[in-house]
Amino acid sequence: MQWLFIVFQYLVPQHLLSRLVGKIAASELPWIKNPFIDWFSRRYQVDMSEAAAPEPRNYPSFNAFFTRALKAGARPLDSDPDSIVSPADGAISQLGAIEAGRIFQAKGQTYTTAELLGDTDMAALFDGGVFATVYLSPRDYHRVHMPVSGRLLRTLYVPGDLFSVNQTTAENVPRLFARNERLVCLFDTECGPMAVVLVGAMIVAGIDTVWAGQVAPPLKQIVSTDFVNSPAIVTLEKGAEMGRFKLGSTAIVLFPKNAVNWREDLQANSPLRMGERLGQRLTRP
Repeated sequence: MQWLFIVFQYLVPQHLLSRLVGKIAASELPWIKNPFIDWFSRRYQVDMSEAAAPEPRNYPSFNAFFTRALKAGARPLDSDPDSIVSPADGAISQLGAIEAGRIFQAKGQTYTTAELLGDTDMAALFDGGVFATVYLSPRDYHRVHMPVSGRLLRTLYVPGDLFSVNQTTAENVPRLFARNERLVCLFDTECGPMAVVLVGAMIVAGIDTVWAGQVAPPLKQIVSTDFVNSPAIVTLEKGAEMGRFKLGSTAIVLFPKNAVNWREDLQANSPLRMGERLGQRLTRP
């Protein structure tokens, strides 16, 4: 049956389906949003006890429910000032070294840093560095936060496919994360450059950031936005919200060589919560 699922991924009109689901998810009509919320909560056993607003039907839309805020203190940050924290709730898909400009995906699948980031000069910043891929399941908290404090330098919206993102597709769809629609965010941090890549997926109806709102338009070309020379300086502290997914997906964090060590006990499928220690900053040269 696995091969049928993969074939379906190639045959289905990915963008049309995703935009249709997006319209439904944004609806504020009670007879649309309430059954959707009820079904989703049952299907994925969503824990609302940590939500700032714990009654699912009180959200104005499914999108508002899905991107719900948590109660204050629900995700305490690791107390070590040198720690790198997980950007999201979820599980490690893969993490490790960027070797010869390539990032490991799963079961022999790799892709290049340049393909992922959509820019060869930016990719060069991370030669010999490290990456961590965090998968957010449907039941997870879907806001993405800063792994470490930083100033936004640049974003790139990279158009692409909208394959589903899970273990099956990671093992069977070549270059999955480098071919799906994504938003690349480059920051200057105390660890040097840091890239946080928000990867879209099938029925992910949009990617939002705190500085620009929804920034995944249905365009066919890369859109680069410079924040270095912008009057609107964007500086975010460690643990601050930077964006959110309207349904699904994956966040990939990259650091340069000799900047960060990941926790040795983490491996594929290790669970994480936002704010939990993901790694440790090394002394900058």
